[in-house]
Amino acid sequence: MDRKIVIDTETTGMNRNKKFYLDHCIIEIGAVEIINRELTGNNFHTYIQTNRLIDFEAFKIHGITNDFLMDKPFFYEIILKFIKYLNQSDIIMHNANFDLGFLNYEIQKLNKNIKKISEMCKVIDTLQIARSNFPGKKNNLDALRKRYQVNIPRNLHSAIIDAEILAKVYLRMTSVQKTIIFNNLFNQKNILKNNFIKNKKHFENIPPFVLKATKNEYHKHEKYLKNINKDNSCLWLKLKNII
Repeated sequence: MDRKIVIDTETTGMNRNKKFYLDHCIIEIGAVEIINRELTGNNFHTYIQTNRLIDFEAFKIHGITNDFLMDKPFFYEIILKFIKYLNQSDIIMHNANFDLGFLNYEIQKLNKNIKKISEMCKVIDTLQIARSNFPGKKNNLDALRKRYQVNIPRNLHSAIIDAEILAKVYLRMTSVQKTIIFNNLFNQKNILKNNFIKNKKHFENIPPFVLKATKNEYHKHEKYLKNINKDNSCLWLKLKNII
């Protein structure tokens, strides 16, 4: 079973001139479960009460108030439940240093025998993947949400909503075609048919991200294929007629 947990947090703020998490606290954790590349709905979400006031700059980002957190649990009350939920799964974060920095700092403040999150789980940073796929472009969560056409509204930041957005972004940015068949045309139709039936269940578990060609692109492609098929050797057209 391939289990991954997508995590996002909201905080009281951050420091600019020293370690960003020092003297600040996590006030919301959102986590979304992915099993075998499917969202299960078995999510983890909690708001967290702190003894520190929320910075105004942070409030403008997530809209969470000190009054709202008054009846919420403290970090020490939810951490063991959260660790049990993670259960040594791979975890996915966008700009992992930020969320890991805060989570590990909160664990350290408890002064208990609890390992750092990064010591319990393998960490996948989608910001690094995005920078590799789209060098020189904006790769924040909003940019990726639009680029991968994830239609979840996002006005203020929310740990659980952002975790769900990131989960869908991750599935789309890592959805790739593993193989392509270019065998001889002998019995090609049966090979394709049997391969599809054999792997149908696997394929159904992978949400495809399809970027359709425009009408203009389609007509240009058809014209180009006709030009290179003068000796009837265009493999694309042969496969197209078989499938």
